[in-house]
Amino acid sequence: MFGYRQVCIEALGYALPEEVVTSEQLEGELAPVYERFGLHVGRLELMTGIRKRRFWAPGTMPSDAATRAGRAALENANLSPGDIDALVFTAVSRDCLEPATASVVHHQLGLPRRAAFFDISNACLGFLNGIVTVANMIELGQIRRGLVVAGESSRPLVRTTIRHLLESPNLTRAELKQAFASLTIGSGAAGAVVCHESVSKSRHRLLGGVSRAASEHNELCRGSGDSGFSADAAMTMRTDAELLLEGGCELAAETWKEFKAHLEWDEFDIGRTYCHQVGSVHRDRLYAALGLDGARDFSTFEFLGNVGSVSLPLTLAMGVERDPPATGTNVALLGIGSGLCCVMLGVRW
Repeated sequence: MFGYRQVCIEALGYALPEEVVTSEQLEGELAPVYERFGLHVGRLELMTGIRKRRFWAPGTMPSDAATRAGRAALENANLSPGDIDALVFTAVSRDCLEPATASVVHHQLGLPRRAAFFDISNACLGFLNGIVTVANMIELGQIRRGLVVAGESSRPLVRTTIRHLLESPNLTRAELKQAFASLTIGSGAAGAVVCHESVSKSRHRLLGGVSRAASEHNELCRGSGDSGFSADAAMTMRTDAELLLEGGCELAAETWKEFKAHLEWDEFDIGRTYCHQVGSVHRDRLYAALGLDGARDFSTFEFLGNVGSVSLPLTLAMGVERDPPATGTNVALLGIGSGLCCVMLGVRW
């Protein structure tokens, strides 16, 4: 558990790729596989609710995407790069293993030499972990303002998945099922300026939150990449979607109970919720497990897919941009990532 007395989420920013790829397009490429297993076009959207997702232009690195979102967050906060004391990059996608992708973003944004930088990687939960880390640094008096960024690139994973499915001579239905989740992944970038309340103008207070783990489920989603570290390097992922959903909802329900008790909230105290976006079935099951009205949710999976660590902050940024919460609204951020780990944060808008 963690609580904060002097931390604000000052501003958000995001960036979206221009290339739109529909589920129907991907299924068209997989026509030979669909025919072999007697599947029909439309299955992907029917099972997930995802109509389309986006790809960055070839050659775009995760750092490039994160830089765009970080710059947008700084502009929305009316800050200059020199105002930032620390930068955290939190995406699954990275430019390379060494140095930290944060170093590239730091340079591209023109942050000062005194501003620390580092990467945090924790599947789809990385961005919330980044916010917590920066908030802790602010609460300890180490910094006044920090910038959390993430840029996810799905093109390598989707392209590699399709190639594998088409080229595998002995493909089984079980293997196809494990690869299916990879076709839902989209690209995007998000950024957040987190600051001490004394320098905040927005006054969106980060109150605190709860983290819970169920690491016995660490094998349910496994991803890997090659050592090429180019913008289009090959990546693979296998997912047991059914067990991941079951374990995730169980962990979320446990975390939700502790979260409400910690912040002394009940369902009626919460005006807005923003969750990690996976698909329609996951969203519906999650809200049912938490006993929440799904109408409170702002969803992006239909047109962005699952954007990994960017999913929740991007959804939050778009949601408050299109329909800003009233001042004083209690906002719950519901994050979960494979592993399994769950973080829920409370913000008073």
